Amino acid sequence: MTDALRISYSPCPNDTFVFHAWAHGLVPGAPPVDVSFADIDVTNGLAERGAGDILKVSYAVLPWVLDTYALLPCGGALGRGCGPLVLTAGEREPADLAGRTVAVPAERSTAYLLFRLWTAAHVPGGVGEVRVMPFHEIMPAVRDGRVDAGLVIHEARFTFQRYGLHRLADLGEFWEGTTGHPIPLGAIIAKRSLGEERLRGIADAVRASLRRAWDDPSAGREYVLAHAQEMERDVADAHIGLYVNEFTEDLGDAGYAAIRELLTRAAGEGLVPEVPETLLAPVPAPGTR
Repeated sequence: MTDALRISYSPCPNDTFVFHAWAHGLVPGAPPVDVSFADIDVTNGLAERGAGDILKVSYAVLPWVLDTYALLPCGGALGRGCGPLVLTAGEREPADLAGRTVAVPAERSTAYLLFRLWTAAHVPGGVGEVRVMPFHEIMPAVRDGRVDAGLVIHEARFTFQRYGLHRLADLGEFWEGTTGHPIPLGAIIAKRSLGEERLRGIADAVRASLRRAWDDPSAGREYVLAHAQEMERDVADAHIGLYVNEFTEDLGDAGYAAIRELLTRAAGEGLVPEVPETLLAPVPAPGTR
């Protein structure tokens, strides 16, 4: 597959659901792809090194990669009621995290960026040690007292009670209540060097793959579950239902406004570099050729 585009996305159900048809050559006219799976912290690193043609990354990494990659208007994760959670082993107040140890899945992730915005507003003096830990180890570490709190994403919204954990904060509720915007989580980016015509073709392929999945959800179920890291079927379905939505098909004005708000606020706090407006413009414009 020497002419195939190199694409990397996570094994999470929302990504495998969206990309199943394209990855299996079921989208007529779509360019062939060479798929690899990687967690978001890995794909963020690939983007920073300019490795890979198409990548699923955190919105938080965009300020470091938009010179090289264009943000596609489809395929990512952005929505309402789907934000990261801050979990503790018992009931606490946000101020109790001052000076405490918190486990996070990655430092250059949207979840961690939202966490830093939240702690600036709710944790006087800030937290203590931030410990990067594989996602699947965070809830057991909180339960067992190895860390004081954990920042979790995705399916943990449906499973944290199994660990006897307490939801200290819903960062989605914090973000939506503060800004009124939906929550930007994961983005699809593609190399600008591919040129606008190929970028349009890639965006069309993403949308076509998503629409095939919506038309026949059962077609990709085996693919989704095979990569879902032993996730139960009902949890995988709930995951898809929450993270695959109208913004996955097209960010639209509301999606782009949310992204600009996140990166502007983060830059204002000195957490990320400022992003020129020209780099956040829709590339390619939705529906154009």
